[in-house]
Amino acid sequence: MSSCHFLKLNNGESIPAIGLGTWQSKPNEVARAVEVALKKGYRHIDCAWAYGNEKEVGEGLRASGVPRSEVFITSKLWGTYHRRVEECLDETLTRLGTDYLDLYLIHWPVPMNPNGNHPVFPTRPDGTRDRDESWDIRDTWKGMEEVLKKGKVKSIGISNFSEMMVEKILTTANVIPAVNQLELHLYNPQHKLVTYLKSKGILPEAYSPLGSTNSPLLHDEVAAEIAGRHELKTSDVLLGYLLRKDIVILSKSVNPARIEANLIGALEAYKRLTTEDMAVLDNVAANGKQKRFSMPPWGVDLGFENWG
Repeated sequence: MSSCHFLKLNNGESIPAIGLGTWQSKPNEVARAVEVALKKGYRHIDCAWAYGNEKEVGEGLRASGVPRSEVFITSKLWGTYHRRVEECLDETLTRLGTDYLDLYLIHWPVPMNPNGNHPVFPTRPDGTRDRDESWDIRDTWKGMEEVLKKGKVKSIGISNFSEMMVEKILTTANVIPAVNQLELHLYNPQHKLVTYLKSKGILPEAYSPLGSTNSPLLHDEVAAEIAGRHELKTSDVLLGYLLRKDIVILSKSVNPARIEANLIGALEAYKRLTTEDMAVLDNVAANGKQKRFSMPPWGVDLGFENWG
């Protein structure tokens, strides 16, 4: 059995609406998590060069016995490779053990010094991030368009882009980004940005849909009350809420029972949540609970609301 909820991308490709996130999953745990997820019905795995665990993700993919053609694999271009898009992609493909990706994203709109003092997080003498200020993000997008043309990826998109940053790349883009992967959840719904993306035909994806580790979202009284009424878990409501808004959800776990529960629970909540429930949930953040968990110290304004 596989999760059969799909959404359409602006290029006609389909994307499974529920995926397994692999950020902060340790290499020795992630292979098993991917294997279990695929055996339990997931068909979408979200990876990144910077996560440092793509080799193990590939091992989990092969151990699952699910054919590569049936799995939607995403990865992301890291900041130190903005001048070398294809090189970063090739490293990812080698580690995963595949010859193409279904989706390739710019991880953050922050080019970093490719020759700095660290391959992932180069810093300046004062300790701040060593950004590559002479490089234009629009040229990074050109590099993404090139690997798409070569057939190494089926779709290209962005991650952590505000409306301001999307507008910047759209001035010269030949291909409209297929998705924008963002921190989206009950406490950081980014309604305005999501509406803007949909107006441009860009599908929103939610990382950290349950919040961060030890997240207060799992104890939210409003979500818990709605969950109780529908005989669901609070986590089901948090995931189903986003799914009902046609947002791809990328929940992360290495616990086999939770991996399966997230899939089943999200689909159940998708069916059971009412229009009234959705309206109530839409107002939770505005009623004093707005909170963003991921705010790396890039040292540059990315144009997001509620940052810091």
